[in-house]
Amino acid sequence: MPDPLPITVYSDVICPWCYVGKRRLEAALASPDMPAAIEFTWRPFELNPDMPAEGVERKVYRTRKFGEARSAELDVKMASIGRELGIDFAFDRMRRTPNTRLAHRLIWEADRQDRQDAVVERLFHGYFEEGLDIGQADVLEAIAIEAGLESDGVDRALTGSDSLEAVTKLEQQGYAMGIQGVPFFILLAKYGISGAQPPEFWREALPKIAAEASSAG
Repeated sequence: MPDPLPITVYSDVICPWCYVGKRRLEAALASPDMPAAIEFTWRPFELNPDMPAEGVERKVYRTRKFGEARSAELDVKMASIGRELGIDFAFDRMRRTPNTRLAHRLIWEADRQDRQDAVVERLFHGYFEEGLDIGQADVLEAIAIEAGLESDGVDRALTGSDSLEAVTKLEQQGYAMGIQGVPFFILLAKYGISGAQPPEFWREALPKIAAEASSAG
């Protein structure tokens, strides 16, 4: 049995293109000629590192950033893209744009408990399809319970200094690699792939990269 193909993903859980990119890659992986096993590692990238801890009302934030008309136009476009992938973007239910640092600290802890994929998936779904405020500790605690995380570790991650230091260090590593936007995928520690690539891209690229990994091993 070959070793799983490792894919490191830098993302932010309030980035709709990161959710789209995840779904597009998963669609490719459902093809029969894909590598038998993939091992994902999720890494932090904060789109709004200076966001207040309590977040900002989404309508206010989006209007400042894009203008009201452009914001509405972008939401309509993204909702259409989401429907093609089974994502039901619920922009009308999203009241706040949160600060995501606590969420990244939870994702870091989930990696320690080998439940990272489940937590990342739940965060994406909760924010984009349920309108949850994933900047709030109680919301993150509930998500952690649903994903099967051990509660003491979750409490430490959301309140202690270790997770904050670890997330800050991981973000700095991403910046040092030149990552300026997400999603950003790293394969075999040498191939960097930026953006929410379509399934066709992955169907062509992954078998070649997996073959390279097998020959190197």
